Amino acid sequence: MDLNLTPNIPDPDGFYDALLAAHEGRTDDESDALNARLILLLANHIGDPEVLNAALVAARAVEG
Repeated sequence: MDLNLTPNIPDPDGFYDALLAAHEGRTDDESDALNARLILLLANHIGDPEVLNAALVAARAVEG
């Protein structure tokens, strides 16, 4: 399975709003922990080590 880099979220703005709302009222450390939990939950859902490694490579390539 290849990493899908094509937009694939039916309502990206709605998801972004929900993500921001999940961070509302949290400290930076709490937000970092929330992000880590979210990443681990989604990685577990994906499950494919090749896809996960491809995602790591892609994420590092766009570092700011």
